[in-house]
Amino acid sequence: MAEQVVLQVPAALDGARVDRAIAHLLEVSRATAALLWDEGVTVDGRGVRPSERVSTGDVIICTRPEAASSLVAEDVPFGILFADEDVLVVDKPAGVVVHPGSGRSAGTLAAGLLNGYPELAGVGAEDCWGLVHRLDKDTSGAILVGRNAVAFEALVDDLRRRRVGRTYLALVEGTMGSPTGTIEAPIGRDPARPMRRAVTHTGKHARTHYEVVTYYEGSDATLLEVTLDTGRTHQIRVHLSAIGHPVVGDRTYGASRLDLSPPRTFLHASRLDFDHPTTGIRMSVEAPLPADLAGVLDRLT
Repeated sequence: MAEQVVLQVPAALDGARVDRAIAHLLEVSRATAALLWDEGVTVDGRGVRPSERVSTGDVIICTRPEAASSLVAEDVPFGILFADEDVLVVDKPAGVVVHPGSGRSAGTLAAGLLNGYPELAGVGAEDCWGLVHRLDKDTSGAILVGRNAVAFEALVDDLRRRRVGRTYLALVEGTMGSPTGTIEAPIGRDPARPMRRAVTHTGKHARTHYEVVTYYEGSDATLLEVTLDTGRTHQIRVHLSAIGHPVVGDRTYGASRLDLSPPRTFLHASRLDFDHPTTGIRMSVEAPLPADLAGVLDRLT
């Protein structure tokens, strides 16, 4: 489990941004410090944004980033959905961890990208070179990569400004009460099980939209197209479970009532929509449903 650290802001950092203060106190890059927000950062007990300012004596609580693993290029399989000199959209297989962390240092997508595209070294955050966002280990599908610093920063900024559309396919248990809907509920660490997330009033704002693609009435399951306004850890899984429709195969947030024998959590990042950082052209790149999940749908029809 990641080590939690308590930092007190010295006078020399009075008025500094929180992420800059953490970077200075932990002797890491700003990009590395920014990754700590996925695990939670508080100042004097309240959640903060990276851009907020701190004062002398403020107490920052965060997790200590793992020691740099000096990412080594490896032959890790992944697909290419789109490529030019500025942008890659890769198709991540299920079971592949995106980047080193939590005791996993080898066999990551980051290592595979470095193997195929060595120019990524130095673009973005250490050990996550070029990666604009992430997917869970068991989630397959499209991931956006910036191939140079200018493209990377533009794509990260667009993601922050919600200009990057992320669409997923999720098979859920039960029949939705409406063909479309929005789930808006804050997500934070589960107080009872810190490695999990939960809907909690102390969490961060999160909004998920869904639209029914297919009802499988005979199997009491529904295929949804899901889009995100925010990108909280496990957001789709937590939100759908919270409204009583957990993702099929999700052993963490759902106790399955269906005998579908899914090989994994039925969640796939099916499409990315983004403005090309150089041309400004709106791009739409799709990732086909992989065979293991397509097989589940075949058994429902």
